[in-house]
Amino acid sequence: MIKIGNAPCSWGVEFASDPRNPAWRRVLSDCAQAGYKGIELGPIGFMPEDPAILADALAEHDLTLIGGVVFRPFHDPAAWDDVWDATQRTCNALVAHGAQHLVLIDSISPRRAPTAGRASEAEQMPPAEWKSFVDRIRRAAQLGADHGLTVGIHAHAAGFVDFEPELERLLSEIDPDLLKICFDTGHHSYAGFDPISFMRRHIDRISYMHFKDIDPVVKARAVANRTGFYDACGQGIFCNLGKGDVDFVSVRQLLLDAGFAGWCTVEQDCDPAGGTSPIDDARANRDYLSSLGF
Repeated sequence: MIKIGNAPCSWGVEFASDPRNPAWRRVLSDCAQAGYKGIELGPIGFMPEDPAILADALAEHDLTLIGGVVFRPFHDPAAWDDVWDATQRTCNALVAHGAQHLVLIDSISPRRAPTAGRASEAEQMPPAEWKSFVDRIRRAAQLGADHGLTVGIHAHAAGFVDFEPELERLLSEIDPDLLKICFDTGHHSYAGFDPISFMRRHIDRISYMHFKDIDPVVKARAVANRTGFYDACGQGIFCNLGKGDVDFVSVRQLLLDAGFAGWCTVEQDCDPAGGTSPIDDARANRDYLSSLGF
């Protein structure tokens, strides 16, 4: 059974400390009103880390906590203390609410930001740096596994796991029993690769899905102009589902053919100070997925 959730990033919540963030209770309320039964944690510190407070609020809105994301600079050894702290706190929060999915994302690097969508130009780590990078991801994945969580790696524009060859290289170097894939349809398209082709090759390792669509016109302009990721979000690069270049009919069929059971989470990253209406977008996205049989 495929279940559909949403995430705080669809309300513009990327960083817990951003003063532009909506109130966490509003995000829960909007999510439920838009027709979803599950939600992600968002960046650690956005929602209360006191389990009793968050449990009551989730129950009030009949929402299941699906999982949580550690979006941190795994590429930067000097930031490891922060990465590790965020991983520990996220694991603890997820376990407290019976959530299943820990998602690891290497966050945006200044070394890679200008080449988002430009695979042939992107700087690559030298071998020793890559080995240490993989070791840090493996250590975080092991912590998640030790907490009983299913851990997935998530490719992200302008990080060091962005393009398909990098993602496949990383997957080849970490035990598949330890590290699965949280597959994001929109980021794969942003990177210039075909989400459907990747899913066909790796469906057995995909444990969790992020549903994101991407406006091909905005994408082409952002890549051509080397637009920063958050500026591209503000320009609407991630459009409502069904309005962009991701083939969600084929996504659904691949999941059904594979017997996929579990959560698929809508993530429509947007500017928290932008002119969109997150609850309206969330409703439209839920209606679109329902029209496809999700």
